[in-house]
Amino acid sequence: MRKPPVVVIGAGQAGMQICDSLRKSGYEGGLVLVGEEPALPYQRPPLSKQFLKGSLDPERLQFRPAEYYVKNAVDLRLDQRVAAIDRQRRCVELADGDAIVYEKLALATGTRVRLLQCPGAGLDGVHYIRTVEDSRKLRDRLAASQRVAVIGGGFIGLEVAAIARALGKTVIVVEAMERLMARALSPIVSDFYAMLHRERGVELLLEQTVQSIRRDKGSLLIETGDGRTLEADIIVAGIGVVPNVELAEECGLECRNGIVVDSRAGTRDPNIVAAGDCTMHHNGFLEREIRLESVQNAVDQAKIAAATLCGEDKTYHQVPWFWSDQYDIKLQMAGVGSSYDEHVVRGEIGIDGFSVFYYRNGRLIAADSINRPADHMACRKLLAKGKSLTLDEAGDLEFNLVQAAKA
Repeated sequence: MRKPPVVVIGAGQAGMQICDSLRKSGYEGGLVLVGEEPALPYQRPPLSKQFLKGSLDPERLQFRPAEYYVKNAVDLRLDQRVAAIDRQRRCVELADGDAIVYEKLALATGTRVRLLQCPGAGLDGVHYIRTVEDSRKLRDRLAASQRVAVIGGGFIGLEVAAIARALGKTVIVVEAMERLMARALSPIVSDFYAMLHRERGVELLLEQTVQSIRRDKGSLLIETGDGRTLEADIIVAGIGVVPNVELAEECGLECRNGIVVDSRAGTRDPNIVAAGDCTMHHNGFLEREIRLESVQNAVDQAKIAAATLCGEDKTYHQVPWFWSDQYDIKLQMAGVGSSYDEHVVRGEIGIDGFSVFYYRNGRLIAADSINRPADHMACRKLLAKGKSLTLDEAGDLEFNLVQAAKA
């Protein structure tokens, strides 16, 4: 009798990688991939970058063409929402009333955008970016608008601000914290990006909250915490995301700002794994629990989840890395430097490129590189090998970082 399939809930980066890794590892059983959107599984990072700008065709967003799923016997269930998971019966219940019995289950449910909570947040003209349709609608609105207000000075908000300025729009960014991208970047790099955006014509309002939004005579009016009124044609909100843990919580899995998993991507149920932005895991590099929102984490953790589903004994221990494209500047981050106690700058701070290396207790823990990809790759390799550099070495442009990383 044929065994029930492996069912993967979530057709984003992690879900797609689980399916791909299962087939590449030789798994020949049934495989079902359930996704809420009608489109073939696609990449999300370009939605606030090239796709929004109009320089990337929709087909190039796709992870794989339609033939891939046929060739690899992936039963693709698109435009389907999972209503519940019955762990006792090992059954996934779909919102349309259908049910899928599983042998093993993988949760790759990702995140959803955090919504504005102020009055007027639901008005027409207030946009978020999470899906390809979100980005397409915003792109169309941008073409017909001149004044753009971005609420949130994180990666998504600033990437949108950069695209809007490149299109010749008037842009203002409202950020509640004292500096840009404060949760992810050091003051040095935050200050560089504040200078960059101001030089490109973006107005920045820091330490400002949005109290309400209303429409008046075709304009959207934003009331800030200090009593100012800002006018805009469209508003783009990028104030973070919320992990989709409801299915896991409702079926009794442990959740703590994410689905709690071990180093093998396993949950407390031996038949269920989880991977990607929705998971909370212990990170060996940071020596603490963390939920990471990155392509790297989604891909690498998904590979481990697939190995666990196949009965292999592999553990997740990868260097976190991230990136952001704003204007002609590429920011690449290796490691997480939030707990640093020392730092050194390599190169001169400016658009020509520099890196900031972060240390804790005398050891290298992370680096932010601006237009210096070789520095970024060297740092990733050093961290993966458990190696460090002295501050003098890291800051010396004559010191061969690439060679040091190879040694």
